Formats: sequence, C-alpha cells, structure tokens
Amino acid sequence: MVAQTVESVVPTDPHAGDAVFELHRGGKIEVNSSIHVQDADDLSKAYTPGVARVCTAIAAEPALARRYTWTSNVVAVVTDGTAVLGLGDIGPVASLPVMEGKALLFKEFGGVDSVPIALDCTDVDEFVETVARMAPSFGGINLEDISAPRCFEIERRLKERLDIPVFHDDQHGTAVVVLAALRNALRVTGKSIEDIRVVISGAGAAGVACARILLQAGVGDLAVVDSKGVLHEDRPDLNPVKLSLARDTNTGGLSGRLADALAGADLFVGVSGGTVPEEAVASMADDAIIFALANPNPEVHPDLAHRHAAVVATGRSDFPNQINNVLAFPGIFRGAFDAGATRITEGMKLAAADALAGLIAAEDLRPDYIIPSPFDPRVASAVAEAVAAAAVSEGVTRD
Repeated sequence: MVAQTVESVVPTDPHAGDAVFELHRGGKIEVNSSIHVQDADDLSKAYTPGVARVCTAIAAEPALARRYTWTSNVVAVVTDGTAVLGLGDIGPVASLPVMEGKALLFKEFGGVDSVPIALDCTDVDEFVETVARMAPSFGGINLEDISAPRCFEIERRLKERLDIPVFHDDQHGTAVVVLAALRNALRVTGKSIEDIRVVISGAGAAGVACARILLQAGVGDLAVVDSKGVLHEDRPDLNPVKLSLARDTNTGGLSGRLADALAGADLFVGVSGGTVPEEAVASMADDAIIFALANPNPEVHPDLAHRHAAVVATGRSDFPNQINNVLAFPGIFRGAFDAGATRITEGMKLAAADALAGLIAAEDLRPDYIIPSPFDPRVASAVAEAVAAAAVSEGVTRD
C-alpha cells in the first residue's frame, strides 16, 4: 500500500494566484488593541483587579459604557445573506466577504470600528430577537443585504426596541447618495425638484427608500414600477409596503409598464436590474437625468443614456458619477456617534445628502461631476458634521 503524502490529501486551491482571492486570503479585517500591556502594572489596570472598578461604575451608571468601552465607536454589520449584492440568497457564510468589506469601509472611510455578523436564520422574529440580545455590545446596528419585504419589518422593529442607531444601508445609504446626486444634477439642468417627474424602477429596499427620501425632499410627481408594472392602489397584488408607497405616490394616476411611465419623465432611477429599451429612454423629457444603478449591468448603458439624457450616473466605478453607498454610511455613523445619537432620523439623512451635494462647488459642477469621489477626503467629515448637527437640532442625542 502506497502511503499518501501531505500534498496528496490537501486539496489544490483553484484560486491560488488570483489577485482578488489573494487579497481576501485570511479575511480583510482584524482586531487590534487600543492600548499596550507591557508590564504587570498595565495588566492589573487593563484586566483584573482594575477592570472590576470600571465594571462596578458601569453597573451603577450604565451610560458610562459609552465612555469606558468601545460601544461609542463600534457598529455591528448584520446580515442573513438573503440579498447579497446582485447574487441573491447565497446564505450567511458566503456573505461574509461582503460583510468584512463593509467593516473595512467603515474603518477606512469613517474611522468607525465594526464587526461583521452573519446570522443563520431568516425568520423575522428570530432575527430581531438575536440582534436585540447582542445590542449591548455595540453602539449601532448596520443591517445589510437582507431581502425585501422582510428588511422593512426588521429595521422598524429594531428601531422601536433599541436606543442605538439602526440603519439599513441598502435602503438609506443608496437613498442619501441618490438625493445628493439629484440636487447637483438639477443644478446642471436648471430644473426644480418640485417640478420634475420621477420614475423609479424597483420597489425593493433601495427603491422604496429612494422614493421616500425624494418625496421628503420635495418631489411631487413620482411613480414606482416593479416587475409587474406601476404601483397604484387598485393593484390587488401589492404587499403592505408597496401598497403604502402606492398611496403616497403616482399622483398622475399612471398604470402600465415601465416604458409607459417613462414617457415625459425628467428623472429615471434604476435599482432593479433588467434593461430599459432605447425607445423608452428616448421618450423622456428634454434634459433628462438617468441614474441607472444596477451593478454590474446598468439598466441603461451610459453610452445609450448619453444619447438622450443631459446627466447620467451609474453604480459602477469605471464611469463618471458613481452612486456609491460608501459616500454615506461611514459619515452617517461617524456623525451619529460623535453626537451621541440614539437613532438616525429622516432629518439626519437629508442633512447628509445636502452635505454631500454641497461638496461640489458651482465652478466645478458639470454633467460628468455631480457627486464627489469616495476618495475625496472631505466626504466623511462633511457628512459626519452635518449629521451630528442635525441630531443635536432634533434632540435625539444622549448628552
């Protein structure tokens, strides 16, 4: 009998040498200590017996945990892996590279520490209960890649139950950056937000949140389209979230498919995938604005979009005007933490969008530059300052 060598029983890595896989090898984040333990005196202060004094003080006054633990600067990035990027329901384990990436971005762009947590449960009650029981270890909860419509109920229930910021980035991060980009696109085209007609393709997490924030910002004529057509109150197939949105939108009484809704529209926001026919794009109003955000394949390719629109944005980094959530979520949590906010309000989101838009000076504004780059060093601090100020103004801070 021939003995097996170690090499013969260790499986060959088919991804060895691939630059992307090599970057992910061993994960993308780690835990580092914020102090150094160099001698017995340091050890006695960092751990027992000194740590007992801190514990006793917190037990007597729980608010001290924000000062004497990491909770004032740490976010739990929580998913169940049911709606990961454009990959769909790939499960909690396969979602971890994305959650690690999110934690990396929190730190790199906002100086916020975070822990990726992938939960092996899809039941809403179990998910909410699990996160709520973990919450004392964190200063905020960032929900990530959770399928709709479950994500709406999960976020609502956690916000009601917890006294720390809870934020579903797939909804609100996208919405904040879309509004910021729209503010500047309107400056380019000379249109007013109150006068434009908007069509959003997609009634999932991002589509619903984009619709809500645009309504709050002053859009009066907005229609949302899902895979079965325009949302309106008479459709019998709408879930509660879509029915509520239908009641608050479509003041023009539109029905039919996406192409029908696009005729004469000033703004198209795509957060659904699929492809919009060129004839539908061509039917939009003069000086139209197109935000085709599906990744990696925009609903309207930029080359086609530019034939019919004045301003074009996508979710991709290889085209101008990238609508990227990283412009929002690090600064939003940074500002919420700096202010000691107990929640993230609609006013704080609007403030974040206005701060982002305001980073583009009038003399720099042009059709291919309506939103800052994620690598603009001003972004996180500008968003954080605006969010913190809004939190204080709205009275949602602890201090």
